[in-house]
Amino acid sequence: MKHSVVVVGSFNQDLAFYTENFPQPGDSVVGDFRPGPGGKGFNQAVAASRAGVSTLFIGAVGRDAFGARARKFAREAGLHAHFIEKPKHATGAANITINDAGQNHIIISLGANLGLRPRDIPQALLAPAQVVVCQGETDYSTVAHVLRTARRNGAITVFNPAPMRAAFDLALLRYTEVLIPNEGEFIALVKKCPTCTALLRTTPFNAAREFTEAVLRTLPSDALHRLCRCLQVPVVIITLGARGSFVSQPDVYLRISAHDVEVVDSAGAGDAFVGGFAAGLVKFKHNIFEAAHYASAVAALAVMQPGTAAAMPIAREIARFLKKRDHQ
Repeated sequence: MKHSVVVVGSFNQDLAFYTENFPQPGDSVVGDFRPGPGGKGFNQAVAASRAGVSTLFIGAVGRDAFGARARKFAREAGLHAHFIEKPKHATGAANITINDAGQNHIIISLGANLGLRPRDIPQALLAPAQVVVCQGETDYSTVAHVLRTARRNGAITVFNPAPMRAAFDLALLRYTEVLIPNEGEFIALVKKCPTCTALLRTTPFNAAREFTEAVLRTLPSDALHRLCRCLQVPVVIITLGARGSFVSQPDVYLRISAHDVEVVDSAGAGDAFVGGFAAGLVKFKHNIFEAAHYASAVAALAVMQPGTAAAMPIAREIARFLKKRDHQ
């Protein structure tokens, strides 16, 4: 079966705790434990699939209970999945704490995800895809192989560099057509890029200040666009949380506002956006702005529910949400 979207990346078993307030160092608090499926790659694939686009997930799991659950989760979600079993590794896991404001603290053990190798990726599964998505929770050499192969096949490559790890190599951006970092990841990329750091020493970036999220939020759109262009990626989309997103293409840029919703759990928001964007590229015939608007709606709906993969909305919910918002 041919799939329009192929997501190569991580599966993690989420071990989520919901509590009123985050514990302080040395404290214990009482919370509600809710395990569930997760991992950036898996979340993004579920988001794209539930949005109504034929999607395949490719990832690695261990020979353990969490790996068995991964297969069960995929079946229950109606997601086509190709799991590679890594007997010497445990399935990835994430410890997530969510407070009453919907904010989160996350610790990830990547396990089998780092065992995914280029030889594990069947070329026949990648070749038909219109859109191929990767993230930073697998081995970077595998990410490079997948993105390079997908570009060679004529697919749109989408890279979400989360989480940014010490071994990150800017060479990955050579094979990336759409880069989707959050604010912290964008700042880390800018600091790694010599052209960008040179630009930071000029007006209006203010060389006297450290380039932080607070500084980024003060930048006018044209200045932020100039920084995006320094990364030499055709499309850069910075997700800005409750402030929406910023889309930079070579000759045009646009700020997209976030939808005002009641946040229950923000843990999967970025993944909902990336998966929704991948689906939107297919739905809207590769229109970047239309896909980003669609992704914003998917993320808004996802944060209104607990969990990560389980919180991803289905196509009719997204359509109803957008129709209602268009008439407000």
